[in-house]
Amino acid sequence: MVLATHNKGKQREYELLSGNAPIALRGLSEFEEVPLPDEEGRTFEEIATKKARAVSMMLGVPALADDSGLAVEALNGAPGVLSARYAGESADDYQNNHKLLEEMRGRENRKATFYCAIALAKPGGLVLNYAGRCSGIILDEPAGAHGFGYDPIFYYPPLRKTFAQLSPEEKNSVSHRGQAMRKFLNDLERILTWLGDR
Repeated sequence: MVLATHNKGKQREYELLSGNAPIALRGLSEFEEVPLPDEEGRTFEEIATKKARAVSMMLGVPALADDSGLAVEALNGAPGVLSARYAGESADDYQNNHKLLEEMRGRENRKATFYCAIALAKPGGLVLNYAGRCSGIILDEPAGAHGFGYDPIFYYPPLRKTFAQLSPEEKNSVSHRGQAMRKFLNDLERILTWLGDR
């Protein structure tokens, strides 16, 4: 299966999450220029489906895509589907985190939820969807050196650490992406039959 992302951090997480499953995930970096469609959409599921379909049709193989992001209660669900480009189209993780922390300055309600939607498409355009979510709190400043995206400012109360302070294994055991991928893997027997159907 092709993993429809150029995000190296996301690719590493999926490779780790796949474990010993009888599938081989290949990143887009292994192929010549494969453009992803724009990430316009109202929901994570809609955007993930759009990416999976586009890559699957282009390469003629099954494609797995996700769209994930952070929804902050005090910001009416922002950054939401704009999480990756919250501070602008070419913004990096530091800039996105900085903007979010500035907007959260002085706010008492720090509740936030990470969401992940996974879409698996086959070349005919048919898609299967899986989702996961994880709730936590936005800190006043970053902590931790692992992970990517908003991990340094997302505090997970049950483990008393930010996602960036967790080992990859710890994070995957509780994260939104880990939950969605476990649903996918639990359904793998049905998925492989579905992929074999013409």
